[in-house]
Amino acid sequence: MHGQQAEPEEAFVTTAVPTAPPLREPLTRPSVGEVFVHTAAQIHRAAADLWPGVPVCLEQHVPSVTSYVHRARVGDRTLYAKVSVLGVSLVSLLRGACGTWSNVAQAQREYAQRADSLVEREAVQLRLLADMEQPRVCALAGTSRGVLFTEPVTGPTLGKLLLASPGDTAELLAVPLAELRPLHRPELVRGLDPGGVIGERSIVGTFLRKFNGLSGTVYVDRLGAERCPPDQRHEVVELLRGAVARLHRLRMRLPVAERTALAYGDLKPEHVVFPDGPEARPVLLDPGLLRAGPSMDVAKLFSRTVLFLAARQPAGDTARRVANGLDVFGQARALRLSHQARRVWLRELLTLWLMDTTNILTTYLSAPSALPLPTQGLALVERAVTVCTLVDAISADLATGADVRAVWDHALDHALAVAS
Repeated sequence: MHGQQAEPEEAFVTTAVPTAPPLREPLTRPSVGEVFVHTAAQIHRAAADLWPGVPVCLEQHVPSVTSYVHRARVGDRTLYAKVSVLGVSLVSLLRGACGTWSNVAQAQREYAQRADSLVEREAVQLRLLADMEQPRVCALAGTSRGVLFTEPVTGPTLGKLLLASPGDTAELLAVPLAELRPLHRPELVRGLDPGGVIGERSIVGTFLRKFNGLSGTVYVDRLGAERCPPDQRHEVVELLRGAVARLHRLRMRLPVAERTALAYGDLKPEHVVFPDGPEARPVLLDPGLLRAGPSMDVAKLFSRTVLFLAARQPAGDTARRVANGLDVFGQARALRLSHQARRVWLRELLTLWLMDTTNILTTYLSAPSALPLPTQGLALVERAVTVCTLVDAISADLATGADVRAVWDHALDHALAVAS
């Protein structure tokens, strides 16, 4: 949500159902109108519980494929309200993964009261992080009836700073990751109850839910059905079939992640805000803490930065300078390791980067046409072939056992092509 989601990552139990739902008749699926009207009413009831007698106005819907998010005016305060319906993405819900609307509405009334609902876990994490000096996170305003209210955070995002100062990319990327160092302390890992992690933000876990067995095959075959022209859709599906198969095999080669660190879980340029200017410490939005290896946050930041550039296609040499900064940043982290460990780390980073990019793009491609997408999602759907070509080419390089340093250079070349 904007305040202005032996395994290499921890296995988790969640109320979420697979992203690739079984075949259903269209009329059995919830409609966008039914879901949005219900969740808007849920926000009003939650606000009335938290601030009795205070007028509430829902000012602006914030498009999302995961949760229902609305900017709200509560008395004289502007807040952001987030509702998670049954802990699954809106795309899965609208595709019929949880049954008819009557089934969903009944289940949601019960889910909203659960202490382990997605928004309650996020509230617990926001409170935990608020008591720490690092990282700085958006302030929790309250939670009730399955609705999370947070305070807005104003200021330039990491994404805007990358576009404004692309020559500073390596330094800018280092800032949010430096904020996360306290998450690696063993005492903090032990202090977060296993039931309080947000495993739904796991790169590998999400990939396995989406592309699992026959349902995963059907899911890939349907991608872009309501979003892409037929010729583009055919090319996207063909590219992703091969890439997904390779990534399944590459996953088996990843090192077993240590359980001594917490990953932030949803690190991306839009979720890093600098309210006091670029020289001061940032505020991070939407925590999704989970036990994972140290590569996960780096991989997400790389993946989301390239997708951010792909959606915006900045003019001039901005994309090239950001790509150079990604290279400098990645190499600086790799140089801290021994030669052999460096190769392993780069291979892991590339594999997780490709998995995350695949997870994000396929969610947009599988969204029903009636669901409003964020601006970035719409842009990535238009550039789906180019993004899929990156995933296909780099996964093929990794699968053939090519020198990982050469694969890294090739990946950055493709990232630049995607962003240009």
